[in-house]
Amino acid sequence: MKGFFRWFKSSTKMKRWILLLVVGILLACYGMARILTSKTFDFREIAIIIAIFVVGFVCVIIGIIHMQKRTLELLVEETDNREIDNKSKVSSLIFNKKVYNQGPKIVAIGGGSGLNSVLRGLKNYTDNITAIVTISDYGEKETNSRKELESMPLNDIKESLVALSENEEDMEKLLNLQFKENRLKSLDFGDIYLKAMKNVYGDFTQSIEKTNKILRITGKVLPVTLEPITICAELEDGTVIESKEKIPELVNNRVSKISRIYINPTNCKPAPGVLEAIKDADAIVIGPGSLYTNVIPNLLVKGVSKAIRESKAFKIYVSNIMTEQGQTDNYTLSDHIRIINEHAGKGIIEYCIYDTGELTPEFIRKYNMKGQELVEIDAQKAKAQGVNLMQRDISHVSGEFIRHNPDAIAASIIQLICDDLKFKDMQNDTKYMLLNDRLKDKKKLLKHSQKKKKKEMKQRKEKHSKKDESKFFKKYKDRIESIQEAEIKLKQKESRKAKEKSGSK
Repeated sequence: MKGFFRWFKSSTKMKRWILLLVVGILLACYGMARILTSKTFDFREIAIIIAIFVVGFVCVIIGIIHMQKRTLELLVEETDNREIDNKSKVSSLIFNKKVYNQGPKIVAIGGGSGLNSVLRGLKNYTDNITAIVTISDYGEKETNSRKELESMPLNDIKESLVALSENEEDMEKLLNLQFKENRLKSLDFGDIYLKAMKNVYGDFTQSIEKTNKILRITGKVLPVTLEPITICAELEDGTVIESKEKIPELVNNRVSKISRIYINPTNCKPAPGVLEAIKDADAIVIGPGSLYTNVIPNLLVKGVSKAIRESKAFKIYVSNIMTEQGQTDNYTLSDHIRIINEHAGKGIIEYCIYDTGELTPEFIRKYNMKGQELVEIDAQKAKAQGVNLMQRDISHVSGEFIRHNPDAIAASIIQLICDDLKFKDMQNDTKYMLLNDRLKDKKKLLKHSQKKKKKEMKQRKEKHSKKDESKFFKKYKDRIESIQEAEIKLKQKESRKAKEKSGSK
């Protein structure tokens, strides 16, 4: 009885809908009773009875809908320990971490800004996210904070924690805070915090898991291994580079491509929880990120690539938008896929998401000046490697950089999962309905942002074309173009000569 009377408390906001339901039932019953008891009717009386019945029926429907809606809100509020705005919609409440912890299990593998873009998008759909990142700065110059605390290189761990946090801006300020006073001078709060957590719980992996709860992070972040590793590269001319930071510089200086990447020691064990997360995953996302230094090293840790190949999850590779100087110069989409297969074995990639969106020419030129180009999409060669291609508009400009759009990547991944649930005839499953509902909302926002992007592109082109109409440009247009072509041909000729020279040696 005590539980029953709780429905009538003012805080539940249920009485109004119960009253509306009762009024609706009374009106509907009154209308039916008039029809059954009256022997004769005139037109006016019939109209009044029908109007009373319709109003009553509508009140019943509205009352039932709002009672169910409010019941769901109360259920979520009872399981939530956060402050919830009174104006919150049911859809936003349903995606509360406490209630929607049965979302798809997704593992994201990589490092750097590419991985963090994936995490930012996926946290809007599920809290069952595991980010597996490389800890590979061993051997590099240590920061004062790392020296003082004798801690591991945790930059990628911290960045992923920021990407999965509810308030990224504040979390980034907190974890990257560097003290400037007294004995704490030059120490990072993030390093101090993670060192303290390790001391409390003894195990680094467990301390990261506890951090997720303490800092209220969506999902979890795991280092691919707890052992000190060095990323090494062997070039086609036989040169061995034992520091990942020197790889781009030496590749450019020697004009020789990377033959293979390996980690030292080669038999390092994965961190606790890594293989289990891969085994239980519904989807495994590889990349985007630096192919040779952020993506492949994770796959070389003992047992990781084997676990991915044997997993029944969707195996998705998110392609880079631009090539990377000193690593993937002139690489096409099929080259990226081929290199991953050569290092980790075939079957590591089932689907590949690549960008087909338009980008502002000015930004592309800025990247060209740094030796980077758009990754060429050779779809036929990529398909020949047994990969299903998914072309999407997944690029956007963030500040001065071309980045992957977190929402677009996440929508593509979730669409795969929804299509699979639909294929299994699970359209009535709660998991499908919630994912599909959120997906529809996100797609509307994406469509709006893409329209805005195209409009901006059009405005830029119009502005640029007006500049091009200057008398100087009209007069010297052909000459400028011929000079540009000559410079390109000269660079290509010099590059071929340098390669021939290094080959003859």
